Amino acid sequence: MKALVGANLIDGTGGPVLNDATVLIDGERIVETGHRLAVELPPRTEVVDVSGMTVMPGMIDCHDHLASKDYGLASRMGFDAPLSLQHLRTAKVLEQTLQAGYTCVRDGGGLDAGFKQAVEMGMYPGPRLVVSVAIISPTGGLADKVTPSGQCFPHDDPMIPSGVADGDDPVRAKVREMCRVGADVIKFATTGGASSRPGHGPLDIAFGPTEVRALVEESRALGRRTMCHAVGGPGLRMCVEAGANSVEHGCYLAEDPDLLKMMADKGTFLVPTFEIYEFHATLSAPHMQARSRALMDIHRDTMHQALAAGVKVVAGTDAGGYVHGDNAREVQILVEKGMSNMQAIQACTGWAAECVGLDKDIGTITKGKFADLLVIDGDPLKDIEALRRPESMKMVMKGGELAVDNLPVREPQSVA
Repeated sequence: MKALVGANLIDGTGGPVLNDATVLIDGERIVETGHRLAVELPPRTEVVDVSGMTVMPGMIDCHDHLASKDYGLASRMGFDAPLSLQHLRTAKVLEQTLQAGYTCVRDGGGLDAGFKQAVEMGMYPGPRLVVSVAIISPTGGLADKVTPSGQCFPHDDPMIPSGVADGDDPVRAKVREMCRVGADVIKFATTGGASSRPGHGPLDIAFGPTEVRALVEESRALGRRTMCHAVGGPGLRMCVEAGANSVEHGCYLAEDPDLLKMMADKGTFLVPTFEIYEFHATLSAPHMQARSRALMDIHRDTMHQALAAGVKVVAGTDAGGYVHGDNAREVQILVEKGMSNMQAIQACTGWAAECVGLDKDIGTITKGKFADLLVIDGDPLKDIEALRRPESMKMVMKGGELAVDNLPVREPQSVA
């Protein structure tokens, strides 16, 4: 057994901090937590002194694109490197993301299920993965890979099939196809977005109501949760009314407050992905910059109204197009937009675990759950940026195994 002793414990539930705490770990699971004096350590327990530091759950990114590298056309179309090099780059990203304190990531498209299998088999270090494989949209939507010259990008990887489907029955068939290639969650789009082609923007519709209902129904029938890219307009309403489990982006929800009540009633999560719009507003193509700047204020208002309505707002970066390993910037932005530090921590721990459907096993430091833990040199309740600083990340543990150990070297201790 192993015990982390003396830390200030943030358990991911939003409850008060427990000072001078002990977390007792047996193998991959937590067996007990409590004040140092209240937890009896069995003989031969390895004691790790983390006095004065913060212990919290491993962070969860509810929307990333781990296989994406940048927004250049050659990269987005997969023309810039051999597949072998692309896959090795992605493997390195998995390792970097875990080392940054992210012990679980829900991937929003582009990552085939083999990476999840490799991590689970212990072949390569990485976070726990919840994969969607590819986004589903109608012709002309986000999944329709057509170059600016009108050339159609061929889908020749059977493990990442085309996500284009039109009509109720083809949409159902596409859900089944994604499940066949290993999708844990079904990702689909009912609107355009900031980075989509000119003429298909954040308020423009994708899919019709019966197609959306068919997709959600088929996903449920196959035991899959759904995550829907929906920014605003009629497509956003379709997504919420059909009962998607999470709304990705949802920037214009403040224009339709009845949808926020509906989300709260249904238990629908909001994944605002502020970080991607921060990027697009400054560094992307002119039409992407204009779209992102136009939604900045209402996006912030949406988050405030969502929290007031009882919607759980969770952290997702959508960051694959520009950066990897700095996922906690999204958590920092949540605070900058008005969340409390504790709410932002819940957004990347307890609430996030619920969003990705893994709350029985991760997200909070609770007896019986996996020992996915961070030891932080600092107090993120006072300084949320501590979660971003590599020098502050003293330990990253996933399932009881150390992915990062930067604690000061001390003489080993154990209980006799």
